[in-house]
Amino acid sequence: MKRKATAVWKGTIKEGSGTISTDSTVLNQTQYSFKSRFEDGVGTNPEELMAAAHAGCFTMKLSLDLTEAGFNPTSLETTATISLDNGVITSSHLVNIAVIPGISEDQFKQIANGAKETCPVSKAYNLDISLEASLNNK
Repeated sequence: MKRKATAVWKGTIKEGSGTISTDSTVLNQTQYSFKSRFEDGVGTNPEELMAAAHAGCFTMKLSLDLTEAGFNPTSLETTATISLDNGVITSSHLVNIAVIPGISEDQFKQIANGAKETCPVSKAYNLDISLEASLNNK
């Protein structure tokens, strides 16, 4: 399986802007710029896209691992925060809130940490990856 995205940039780094498109057209000439990356401009940026990829991949891997362990997750919500420090992407911090009937806190933490280590995006990123995982089985 291969997936593609295309970026087009016009102009200088600060005054220019670009678009990002994906084959699926979920991103279709989506704007990105210096301002959307380093300030509060309209559009996306590479770090936001990395965060989306990591949150999505981890959540799917966690669902798979939970299902294989005999649990049926009701809800898994993950937020990923990518940090860019001095021009270097340094870390991804995952925060997951889960509703999973019949699982203990220890079982959940073990499975969540395994998913963090083995999801394909985690394995692709050469970053410090941290995880806060909590059950919300009220």
